[in-house]
Order: sequence, then C-alpha cells, then structure tokens
Amino acid sequence: MKQVRPKKNLGQHFLTDLGIARRIADTVDACPDIPILEIGPGMGVMTQYLYPKGREFKCVEIDRESVAYLTETFPRLQGGIIGDDFLRMDLNEVFGGKQFVLTGNYPYDISSQIFFKMLDNKELIPCCTGMIQREVALRIAAEPGNKQYGILSVLIQAWYDTEYLFTVDETVFNPPPKVKSAVIRMTRNSRTSIGCDWQLFRRVVKTVFNQRRKMLRVSLKQLVPNFKSDDDFFTKRPEQLTHDEFVMLTNRVGELL
Repeated sequence: MKQVRPKKNLGQHFLTDLGIARRIADTVDACPDIPILEIGPGMGVMTQYLYPKGREFKCVEIDRESVAYLTETFPRLQGGIIGDDFLRMDLNEVFGGKQFVLTGNYPYDISSQIFFKMLDNKELIPCCTGMIQREVALRIAAEPGNKQYGILSVLIQAWYDTEYLFTVDETVFNPPPKVKSAVIRMTRNSRTSIGCDWQLFRRVVKTVFNQRRKMLRVSLKQLVPNFKSDDDFFTKRPEQLTHDEFVMLTNRVGELL
C-alpha cells in the first residue's frame, strides 16, 4: 500500500527516525501493566514499538487514509484501530472504564486541547507521555517565576508531576515543522483534592494569566468587578504564584463571589 500523504489541515508531521520513535514509545514503561492509547499514529512509526509491549493497546486516528494504512500494515491490531476524533470521544468507553496510559506524536495545533481533556479524565489517565511542540513542553514543565509559566503549567501541575525528557530536531519529520519538538511525561501525583473548587480554580488561573502583565488586584476585577485590597500579595503577577497561592487566591475569590 502506498504511504500516507501528510495533511496540513490535520497538522500531520510524520516522524521518520525509528530510534526516536522507540525512545518515545519506551516512555510509557514508567506506568507499567495498564493499557495504552496512542493518539494520531499516522503510519505507525511509534505503534510498531508500542503494541508488542504485551499490554492491551489501541490507537485513535482521525485520518481515514491513515486508518486504512494501519489496518493493512498491522493486521494483529484488528479492532484496536479507532477511526475517530479523540477530542470528541468518551474515554470511559475505550478500555471499559479501566485506566490507561495516553501517548502519541500529538498534532501541535490541538495538543493543549488534548491535555485539557486529559485533565477532565484525570482519574482514567495516571500517565501521559508523548511528543509536542517544544514551546508547549517548556510551558507544561515550567516552575513559578519562569517566563514560560502559565495556564498549562498551573492546571497540569495541580494533578501531575511533569518531566521534560528530551528535545527532538525538526529534521526528523516529514514534512519538517518550523519549530523544535520535545518529549514529555506527566504522572499523576498523590493529590485527591486541590483544596478549592476545581472549576473556579480553572477560571481564576485563566483570568489572571490572560492579563499576565497586570497585578492580581487589577486582573481579578474581571471576576470580581469591585475587588479591592491593600494586601501586598495582590500586587504580584500570576507567574509569581505557587500552586498553594493559587488555591488561596481561588478560595478568596470564592468568598467574594
């Protein structure tokens, strides 16, 4: 069967380096024994190293041409190739409600949406690994005080320990992207509660980072129009706040709403 043509509208950049593909596939070994779900397998460069790991394995691919290629190339995966849009799927149905590792060479234009869906299904996904745009990987792993620290950093780190594993050069893709890539791993931490209302926490984090150059006492007026405080804490900017300080801020906002 002829090779799949990368499609710009799907953000496809097919990895061509088998050594890197194996390294990415092996990142799932940090969460052994549970099923694996691969997003966007394309022509199966990572799939060939994932499905022999002896675990229940499935992959989800929105591109019908890729689905046809995978079905012919990996006949042993019959029933495990899902032709669907990951962002629209009910993840409880993939492995019958069982936990699984999420991995893949993620489409850059929807990687943030994928991770927000991971957060919505955090009890199902104790581990997420894979390759994304380097800039996004740096944001996910950034610590307070770093200029990369932002919405993704705070929301993901509330529930996951994050690791920036290694950088991948643009020359190992077809077609080459215009940016470097990076491989990350996110592993569920021990928190069962973050100490505040999660939905309000998300609103507060997004609100203040959408005006990240402004002091908290200014940006919080988007949520609490009459907000006033002489406390020096509210002269800080969002990138200066730790997780615990965001929790305290959320609870303060909750009292005022």
